[in-house]
Amino acid sequence: MLRNRDSDTIAAISTATGNAGIGIVRISGNSAIEIADHIFKGKKQEFYLKDAASHTVHYGMIQDGDNLIDEVLVLVMKGPNSYTAEDTVEIDCHGGALVVKKILETVIKYGARPAEPGEFTKRAFLNGRIDLSQAEAVIDVINAQNEYAMKSSLNQLKGSLSNSIKRLRENLLYQIAFIESALDDPEHISLEGYGASLLSKIELMLKEIDSMIQSSDNGKLISEGIQTVILGKPNAGKSSLMNLLTGEERAIVTDIAGTTRDTLEEKIYFHGITLNVVDTAGIRYTDDVVERIGVSRAKDQASKADLVIYMVDGSLPLDENDEIIMKLIYGKKIIVLVNKSDLKTVVSEKELEDKTGGTVISFSAKEKTGVDKLEKTIQKLFYAGKINFNNQVLITNVRHRTALIYASESLNRVKQSILDQMPEDLFTIDMMDAYEQLGTIIGESVEDDLINEIFGKFCMGK
Repeated sequence: MLRNRDSDTIAAISTATGNAGIGIVRISGNSAIEIADHIFKGKKQEFYLKDAASHTVHYGMIQDGDNLIDEVLVLVMKGPNSYTAEDTVEIDCHGGALVVKKILETVIKYGARPAEPGEFTKRAFLNGRIDLSQAEAVIDVINAQNEYAMKSSLNQLKGSLSNSIKRLRENLLYQIAFIESALDDPEHISLEGYGASLLSKIELMLKEIDSMIQSSDNGKLISEGIQTVILGKPNAGKSSLMNLLTGEERAIVTDIAGTTRDTLEEKIYFHGITLNVVDTAGIRYTDDVVERIGVSRAKDQASKADLVIYMVDGSLPLDENDEIIMKLIYGKKIIVLVNKSDLKTVVSEKELEDKTGGTVISFSAKEKTGVDKLEKTIQKLFYAGKINFNNQVLITNVRHRTALIYASESLNRVKQSILDQMPEDLFTIDMMDAYEQLGTIIGESVEDDLINEIFGKFCMGK
């Protein structure tokens, strides 16, 4: 008979690999406290962790028989009031890689098995403490690369998405149950005029779902960063801007036009925003074969960008190369930086606004002026007025977006069936489909393989 691994007591190191101030070994399962009692010796004789109150901390030693391993603090958290909803013990020890490893080996020797990646969070899900969308938010918090991504993930962890999905599913289930009850007992429950009433409710649900789908564009930018391309003629100051944003000399800066011949990519944490910045070769006509390849790549990057930062040398008049660039980027989200504002400016900001459709900022890479305005403009272009992180549901997960699209399609079929005056029993088929699609977001109806795939992306010990 195969053993159910979900009922095993598991253990793992929950802190990063390498030497540190402290290390944490986490144990969870029915035997967690019993195993800890075998190896923990408190200050008082005849003290056992099984007798300790939940959520208490105890000082003592970890020993394997008579062999002393380390001086520790042990946290006891009894289920269901723990992260996994099971009995959980955390051993806080000194953070040397060897001592942490030795404590884990001792815990396993006395009955635990090594946890799989994400298994602690998986148990929290399987035991009903969190739903699947909240579990996915845990890894998003860990992987958050900027302030916006972290706030969005924490909002989802608190249940912003879960609550919206559960409310939609409850409304759908009520309508399905009402129709089926009326069909079973037409003498007492009438469906007369029900179609018009249901139509208004379906339209409200569609509005909410479609709003979540639309938020996924912002969600992608928040979680993955804004794909940003720095574009301009040679010697406009593109590489100087790149170095200014990164805070180090990543790009070569010289007075020689055409120094940058290929794209240079950097992920930049910029005042709470992640920019995936690409510095490109200066765009101009050239006979140099290598430089022409760089120019071609610059144009290709511009076509894919979420944001184009167009660098203009304000001390020189616009020319045919500027005209090519402005035609190339018109219609995208654009910020025009008129560089060298410390010199006499000869270009017209009005002309740049008209020909690019972008926001024009006076800038000096040399004097490092205009950076604050650049930051505020980026925030305004992508986030201002759209994200408040209070009760707003923001979709950052492709799986969630796909399920919402399918649910929207099902509800649109219900809407069309009502308009076509189809029999009410046909409404329930598509409403149930929408109900199940929404259920996949919170884990109500998902396959084991998908669950294993999701938790397999977690780090060990979480």
